Amino acid sequence: MPPNAPARESAPPKSRLRTWLGETPSPHSPPFSKYRWLRLLTYLLTAYTALGIALAGGDELHTSYGLTTAVALLTASLQATAVVLALWRPTPAWALSLTAATLTALLARPHLEPSSTPGPNWPWTTPTLLAHMAVLLLLALRVRIRLTLAALAVTTLATYVVQGLIGAQSYSSTGVTAVALFAVSVLIGTALRGRSEARTQLIEQTTITAEERARRTLLEERSRIARELHDVVAHHMSVISIQAQVAPHLVENPSEELKENLAGIRNNALEALTELRRVLGVLRSESPDDPEATEDPYRLTAPGTGPAPDAPQPNLARLGALIENTRAAGLDVVIDYRGTSRAYPQGVELSAYRIVQEALSNALRHAPGSRVRVEVDHQSDGIFLCVTNSRPRRPVQPSPGSGHGLLGMRERAAMLGGHLTATPNLHGGFMVTAFLPKTGTRRPPRPLRPDFPRPEIYFPPLSDDDPHHPQPPTGEPTP
Repeated sequence: MPPNAPARESAPPKSRLRTWLGETPSPHSPPFSKYRWLRLLTYLLTAYTALGIALAGGDELHTSYGLTTAVALLTASLQATAVVLALWRPTPAWALSLTAATLTALLARPHLEPSSTPGPNWPWTTPTLLAHMAVLLLLALRVRIRLTLAALAVTTLATYVVQGLIGAQSYSSTGVTAVALFAVSVLIGTALRGRSEARTQLIEQTTITAEERARRTLLEERSRIARELHDVVAHHMSVISIQAQVAPHLVENPSEELKENLAGIRNNALEALTELRRVLGVLRSESPDDPEATEDPYRLTAPGTGPAPDAPQPNLARLGALIENTRAAGLDVVIDYRGTSRAYPQGVELSAYRIVQEALSNALRHAPGSRVRVEVDHQSDGIFLCVTNSRPRRPVQPSPGSGHGLLGMRERAAMLGGHLTATPNLHGGFMVTAFLPKTGTRRPPRPLRPDFPRPEIYFPPLSDDDPHHPQPPTGEPTP
């Protein structure tokens, strides 16, 4: 065994002992419940049952079998103790119950005098029978079926030895009836235990399935982002290759070292492009036609942004076409630009476009007929986006969306070192805010600027002259 291998030799014996004792890792295993009041009710019913067995058993042993009061109460108390102990240690409780029952039968045997009429019940008295049935039921709920069947077999064997081999003079036989009732108790307990285990396994499988689905969704979204960013990286590599090829012609009498270095740069760029195409082929082989774009009627696409694999990736300049498509789909959308537009990396513009696109798609799915405000704020260190929709004005129909929207937006923002929040507002709508840094440097989230409208409570009225681009408010917005 390797020196760093975990020690497994000491675990199985202890685990087998805990299994034999009827213990389980969960404190809510049968007969207990996850609800506290049901657990307290179980304790209370068990305590009353044990008390009744102790009193009724002691009285019957003293009256019908002629045992002294002390001996009768002692043997009956052992049966009652076994019932209570079976809640936590069912296997030792079963052993205690069977021992007490056998001892009771042997103590009562000399008092069974011969008579012409049937005598009292023997070898199982009524309280003893009820106590052992309860113990076997609790045993079947807590241990494996093999151990439960072994306990039933030992109980049957003990009954046969006491009644069939040892015997008594005059009594009413309860051996066959007792074994039949014990078998019924074991059957009921086993069925309940199997049902509980099936439910536990179903919950575990459901949890595993949900985790696998979330993991698959994350991987699919990252794959889609990688396919889109391929065009951005490929563009830069193509520019590097072309510049390296043209550079020697821009210099008079270039040296051989310069030509060799530029040729090496061009060759490396071409090799990188070849590898990118290979990776892209693998990524696109699973979903080359982007089925989400064809199956989801709420998915918004602008010219050049559809499922075609060779289409150029969109940027902020295409937000106008995206807004027009959204209006044509039935949403009232206004857009507000703030600050001075700056030159952003293509990856930032692509992610900003996709975030706005997905936010508008979600508004179409989940808030039909709502009013949507898109705010684009060009800041000194990045771009701030805010998409807010009001509450839906029409009934929301089930949509075939894949559920990747929020996950994809967060992945894009995190990839660029930014952050994104998506929360419902106080007026029944929804708001998505995101900040994408220009240089990829992370910064903590910060509140909106004081002059930035609060979209969760403000929707400007439409103007008759310009229905799609109303003027921003001049004063503090009011609810």
